[in-house]
Amino acid sequence: MNKTFVIAFILILRMSYAQQTQVVDFKKAHALLNVDADSLRVSGQVSYQFKILKAVDSIYLDAVNMNFNKVEILQDSVKLASASYTNLKDKIVFKYPFQKNKDYTVRFKYEAKPKKALYFLKREEEPQIWTQGQGKYTSHWFPSLDDVNDKIIFNLSLEGWDNYTFVANGVALAEERLHNGKLKRSYQMQQPMSSYLLALVLGRYEKTTKVSDRGIPLEQYYYPKDSLKVEPTYRYSEKMFNFLEQEIGVPYPWQVYKQVPVHDFLYAGMENTSLTIFSDAYMVDDIGFNDKNYVNINAHELAHQWFGDLVTATSGEHHWLQEGFATYYALLAERDIFGEDYYYFKLLESVIDLSHQELSGKGTSLLDPKSSSLTFYQRGAWVLHVLRGVVGDQVFKQAVKRYLDKHQFGTVKTTDFISEVEKGYGRSLSSFVNYWIKNKAFPYEKAFERLKKQSPAVNEFAMVDCEAKTSKCAEYLKYYVSDKAKAKVISQVPDLVNAETFKNNLKVRQAIAQYVTKIPESIKTEYESLLEDNSYVTIEKALYNLWTNFPLDRSKYLAKTRDVSGFNDKNVRLLWIVLNLNTPYYQTDNKQRLFDELVDYTGEQYNVELRMGAFNYLNLMSACNEQCRANLETAKTHHNWRMVKFAKELSNKLEENKK
Repeated sequence: MNKTFVIAFILILRMSYAQQTQVVDFKKAHALLNVDADSLRVSGQVSYQFKILKAVDSIYLDAVNMNFNKVEILQDSVKLASASYTNLKDKIVFKYPFQKNKDYTVRFKYEAKPKKALYFLKREEEPQIWTQGQGKYTSHWFPSLDDVNDKIIFNLSLEGWDNYTFVANGVALAEERLHNGKLKRSYQMQQPMSSYLLALVLGRYEKTTKVSDRGIPLEQYYYPKDSLKVEPTYRYSEKMFNFLEQEIGVPYPWQVYKQVPVHDFLYAGMENTSLTIFSDAYMVDDIGFNDKNYVNINAHELAHQWFGDLVTATSGEHHWLQEGFATYYALLAERDIFGEDYYYFKLLESVIDLSHQELSGKGTSLLDPKSSSLTFYQRGAWVLHVLRGVVGDQVFKQAVKRYLDKHQFGTVKTTDFISEVEKGYGRSLSSFVNYWIKNKAFPYEKAFERLKKQSPAVNEFAMVDCEAKTSKCAEYLKYYVSDKAKAKVISQVPDLVNAETFKNNLKVRQAIAQYVTKIPESIKTEYESLLEDNSYVTIEKALYNLWTNFPLDRSKYLAKTRDVSGFNDKNVRLLWIVLNLNTPYYQTDNKQRLFDELVDYTGEQYNVELRMGAFNYLNLMSACNEQCRANLETAKTHHNWRMVKFAKELSNKLEENKK
């Protein structure tokens, strides 16, 4: 066939498909899935119920590189003999003279070996499988619709995997044994959602279940060996759930809320409807909670259950309606836990980050679909913070409630939200929209001035400045200013730290460990006490600084920290191994075993953060041996883009060093 004709045909085909939501409404999907971890394949029996809105001779589902068989189109449970289908590379097209206002069902069997969206992993020699659909990728593993404007009720079932936990969107139904002897487990949704929010997880898990004030089950999953991490990881979950229901003013819209950690997730978390999947790097113990906890991500993904899942942006132009709202309401939930100062300092961090983006010339309008995550998330949250201050709490909260009620289970644009605010406010917000939303530049100076007026703590932080060292700087560390202000002083003039400064709390002591890298003999004893802090960040930095400053005491510091592992990325353990290997005469009979352990951590059985840490240390030591290089080569094909980018860059560096 002529190449030009083929291209023209494809363009016409895509144009005709672009507005499918105007001619057909897919209502409900039922699927019985079979997942094969050995062949990396998924197959299943699927049926879709739909209604034709305008007479049309073909409709489609997005289906990337899938095989189909036993395809049937039915009306009133009767198979339509004249119906047919075409299996394209990224779609399956169903052909029949569909009649307006008529209901139909299509059912079929399919098989796919997805290259994205459904990930087959091994964690501690056990299979773990999970999905990530945001970015219009669900159609790589499940025949669906990439268009977010078409919302469908999805009900997933799985056969087999009797000894593993299966989690999907919705409420779990009673298990049943199929005629083939396999166990069938099913989940049922009551309301529709966009297909990018369809999700499943398979793996070894246990769970604990809490109940919200309104009776919603809150299921919290964890690896069997992580029972001691459950409380610190999920800390404040119930409190935040109840707070957000009250603050938003609209009841949680789904039947249940589940949270599941997975190995090497692509992001921090993902707000699949009723089922948040998050990185197991955020499974922390009591000490880890003080440095790197799940609270903000927990609140952010929960807020998405309203903003993104209940109401979904029609296109990338309005993406801030999801990420900006989720970021803002997560901050409100954290303010309810940690207080006003925490809230305003988080807003200050956003202003600083946004100002750097502006000064680098990368600032964009909030309505630019190509904007950065920083713009969608942080600037979006700032818009809501300022807007609430302009129109008042009552008008703002009532507008949010009307907005959600009016557009629930539908899709929205920025004007849909702004119009609801204008109704309550009684006047136009066009100037506000132009200045804060449409304007390419973010007014960071005005935002900073607003913050200083709203928060005494932020104002004090701004005033405490020791770039030009004065006599006041030492006084700041002696007397009461906020921990944030003290940390700022320490970052600017670390030589002011004395024995008294160590009497401050955890955050100030963290700043000492970070910025006081040359340790005077006069504070050596106090500095050594940092190794006992409930902070893996502090221990890691203090260990390195003490080892560097006091060579004669290296054995003492290594002995004191030998059993500390750190976060899931073993930050302290990795440093400890490297320092041990570089400490002559300390555990000399143990050096090879420790080196082998460090190399082993580069293997694909470990999480991305741990592997990258081990690779970095081996590179610094110029000790990336044959096994290390083999693991680096394997890392180049990892599903996580951060691992791939890291592996390629490090591989290039190693090659350059050879020359």
